[in-house]
Amino acid sequence: MRLSASDLVCVRGGREVFRNLNFAVAGGEALVVTGRNGAGKSSLLRLIAGLLRPMAGRIDLDGGNAELTIAEQAHYVGHQDALKPSLSVRENLAFWTDLLGHRGESDALAALGLDGLAGLPAAYLSAGQRRRLSLARLVSAVRPIWLLDEPTSALDTAAQAMLAGLMRTHLSGGGLILAAAHGAIGLDRAAELRLEGGR
Repeated sequence: MRLSASDLVCVRGGREVFRNLNFAVAGGEALVVTGRNGAGKSSLLRLIAGLLRPMAGRIDLDGGNAELTIAEQAHYVGHQDALKPSLSVRENLAFWTDLLGHRGESDALAALGLDGLAGLPAAYLSAGQRRRLSLARLVSAVRPIWLLDEPTSALDTAAQAMLAGLMRTHLSGGGLILAAAHGAIGLDRAAELRLEGGR
């Protein structure tokens, strides 16, 4: 599997965010997108996830499921945790698993250290717990592409190590990761794509 972009141009709110962007990342590889605030890191992930349309250029996936779009083969975890506060931890995860399909690990809550909170309404979770619940869908529904926007945000050291382990397992199984980040995310051999000055 290989995800690539060619001469990608992104415009948001009438402002050109970046132009002529090219990259390629293969299965088993991670690409960390860095750059100052407003450089287009989140916009790039949203383009790949199908939430924005490029002004020009192409995004291609070779070796994926030809019957599905790139977005249908990707998990996008953005800044918002996308949880319903009145639903329990278990019910929130069940919603995402049913929506996304392709069941993966049956005990995703345990994988993220949330099994003891399964019956608690999401409204009572701390910021770090909410983030871990949002990340639990990565393992509850199998998708080969992970698009992670500041994935370690609000996570303590132990939770960051837990996430790093999940990412390494995903990569070892042939998955690929694109992560927007300002700092290290726990993947030593990740390549870096730096967005700077619209390039």
